Amino acid sequence: MQICARKQEVRDRVTGLRRQGQTVGLVPTMGFLHEGHLSLVREAARRTDRVIVSIFVNPTQFGPNEDLTTYPRDPEGDLAKLRAEGVDAVFMPDVEEMYGARGDTFVEVPGLSGVLQGALRPGHFRGVSTVVTKLFNIVQPDVAVFGEKDFQQLAIIRQMVRDLDMPLQVVGHPTVREEDGLAMSSRNVRLAPEHRAEAPALSRSLAAAAELAASRPDIAGLESAIRVVLAEAPGGKVESVDIRDAATLAPLTGKLDREAVVLLAVRFGPVLLIDQRVIAP
Repeated sequence: MQICARKQEVRDRVTGLRRQGQTVGLVPTMGFLHEGHLSLVREAARRTDRVIVSIFVNPTQFGPNEDLTTYPRDPEGDLAKLRAEGVDAVFMPDVEEMYGARGDTFVEVPGLSGVLQGALRPGHFRGVSTVVTKLFNIVQPDVAVFGEKDFQQLAIIRQMVRDLDMPLQVVGHPTVREEDGLAMSSRNVRLAPEHRAEAPALSRSLAAAAELAASRPDIAGLESAIRVVLAEAPGGKVESVDIRDAATLAPLTGKLDREAVVLLAVRFGPVLLIDQRVIAP
């Protein structure tokens, strides 16, 4: 497994693979890898000949009240896990390599970036879109795989790829969960023990929403039912419960009459957890 700290190194590696007629999959990450990330790697390996993983804690997607320095990191552990998965190369740039001393260009998908989590975290998705665009330009993969847990992020990246005619396929992969239903996330290790015990309320509320959806409830009633289950986690501050059109993320009103996505954001102390589930009547 080749470890690349420089853009040119990973470009040279991909050029060599192309000469061999190999297809390339990319899994962008911020490191501190868990089983959820590794499932993305396996999906990329299923779809392409060779897999490249990027590990980069991207500063441009952190807001002023979000501490970049406390984001968990385990580079040696990450590399050991990726070697075991048979990854071809890992791109691990530093901030200067990624952005340069005078980087001043950003990519944004305004219609999708300013709502939901984007409204709670201004500038976050501009940072995500920009760094993902850079990774696509550097690696030039055939396929890129992202987790569906970050549903809005996935929608933004797909829109960006369509609008900018980027020649790759964006694949969403189902959320991987702990045994108690909590969506796997690098943030979970920062939860206090009492908050970790309460956090599965998110997945329970989504399961309740999926069950209730069969009766074609009105959207307001569905949201109310979700909040009842979330109230079982008194240590969590519910920042948002959104029920949106699964295809467009447009708001829904009245009866549930189409496939929808439930998007949750709940804060436990300093840790913001998100989760999602697609539901249908």
